[in-house]
Amino acid sequence: MPFDLAARLAERRAARLFRQRPLLDSPQGPEVVVDGQPLLAFCSNDYLGLANHPEVIRALRDGAERWGVGGGASHLVIGHSAPHHQLEEALAEFTGRPRALLFSTGYMANLAAVTALVGRGDTVLEDRLNHASLLDAGLLSGARFARYLHNDAASLAGLLAKAGGNTLVVTDGVFSMDGDLAELPALAGECRKHGAWLMVDDAHGFGTLGAAGGGCVEHFGLGLDEVPVLVGTLGKAFGTAGAFVAGSEELIETLIQFARPYIYTTSQPPAVACATLKSLELLQGEHWRREHLQRLIDRFRSAAAEIGLALMDSPTPIQPILVGDSGRALRLAALLRERGLLVGAIRPPTVPAGTARLRVTLSATHSEAQLERLLEALAESWALLGEESGDG
Repeated sequence: MPFDLAARLAERRAARLFRQRPLLDSPQGPEVVVDGQPLLAFCSNDYLGLANHPEVIRALRDGAERWGVGGGASHLVIGHSAPHHQLEEALAEFTGRPRALLFSTGYMANLAAVTALVGRGDTVLEDRLNHASLLDAGLLSGARFARYLHNDAASLAGLLAKAGGNTLVVTDGVFSMDGDLAELPALAGECRKHGAWLMVDDAHGFGTLGAAGGGCVEHFGLGLDEVPVLVGTLGKAFGTAGAFVAGSEELIETLIQFARPYIYTTSQPPAVACATLKSLELLQGEHWRREHLQRLIDRFRSAAAEIGLALMDSPTPIQPILVGDSGRALRLAALLRERGLLVGAIRPPTVPAGTARLRVTLSATHSEAQLERLLEALAESWALLGEESGDG
């Protein structure tokens, strides 16, 4: 039998790596209904709580009444509507760059940027822990592809010294499974020395980091010269959908002319762009969301340390609890679910072997009381897990 899919699936089940989709029967928010069970959720990337904001919903509804529900065609045919253009202008201003280009998904934005900028005879160098879309983009580009040690500027420098052709260095801004920040100043310095360009996918940094929510580049005080290619997604802190690339006039025009994922895809519904314009307004104006979120992060980290949980070096809403074994991670998630809490267990191949974890994500819509409930449940569940495995 040429395609023995049943055997592949059985192997994944046996390794405790089989994945199942939780069925959400409620809007995004701290309190959800999943698979028919009311739960307090700490696993959404809706960091600022905008996905179910009444003003964003109203903007989407008004946009649909004005512009319809479909993009109709690609941006280069007849799909580039006024809301798309307004959002691109607003995102350019938000990031302090000459232009921005809208995409339907973050995966598409990453594929588009990398494959349009490098090809055969060029070099693309990536952090070993980059998001899958970035790694896929590097492999699909046809350029010489190599990965440097995580967040290691010296490792990058060694690869840059051997690079040929145009060289693109690619990194996440916030690493989605660890929650740590890329050392962008050091990476940018190495790129400058070797005449390379730095591309940052700041999907998890936009909205949450920086005084104005401008993400990692604002956090580190970097600009267009240090980070020529900046990517952001809109389905996380913005609470809507889609992504964008921001950069120079020449960069954006190059993507429009040469990026296949942009040229050959129907545009996102213009009503979604209307909603994102409203969420951008809220993100910039309601600073209390980031301030409250930071208080929750600080409280979680201090209390988790008291419990004895193994945290990672993350100053962001992503707070992984390192467990190690996939079976133990699943058991800890199950114990929390028995107590009415939903936290995702992350296992290989999403993370390296032996580093299975619970990925706690915090939102500005979580209350302090809800966080205390999570901490209490974690203390109980962690102690029980230790007893079950003989560690207690």
